[in-house]
Amino acid sequence: MRLAIVVLEDEPAVREAIERDLDTFADVVRIEPAEDVPDAREVVAEIDAHGDLLALVLADHRLPGESGVDFLVELASSPEHSSVRTVLVTGQAGLEDTIRAVNEAGLDRYIAKPWSHEELVATVREQLTEFVLANDLDPLPHLRALDGPRVMEIVRRRPDR
Repeated sequence: MRLAIVVLEDEPAVREAIERDLDTFADVVRIEPAEDVPDAREVVAEIDAHGDLLALVLADHRLPGESGVDFLVELASSPEHSSVRTVLVTGQAGLEDTIRAVNEAGLDRYIAKPWSHEELVATVREQLTEFVLANDLDPLPHLRALDGPRVMEIVRRRPDR
């Protein structure tokens, strides 16, 4: 079982840039691109079918058809994906859309475009760590993608370890 990240972005160049920035995690985490919400639904179904765990969605807001916020709200209301961490990576979301993402989708972070490589990597590492800890998963198989010192401190404190 691998952790998975969905990169929901309709602009191919932007999606590829995000994927390049996530190469740091590629040997441990499954990284799946999606160009719109229907594509993202298919990708999530494929992740589930392979027995992997959707841990994080990085979503643009403005997409053809349904918005990224619509997809994040849908995920949050799905029992099997309600613990998925969500990050809006956008330069287009207005205040109302952002508030909706926070209130209805439990948005975990917001990254404005253009992003910095360091900020994106740090955010992904933080969100993957939160997912593993919140779901009480064994962190060791995913350790290279997580905040190692934080995870090891929590593991050391557990009474069952």
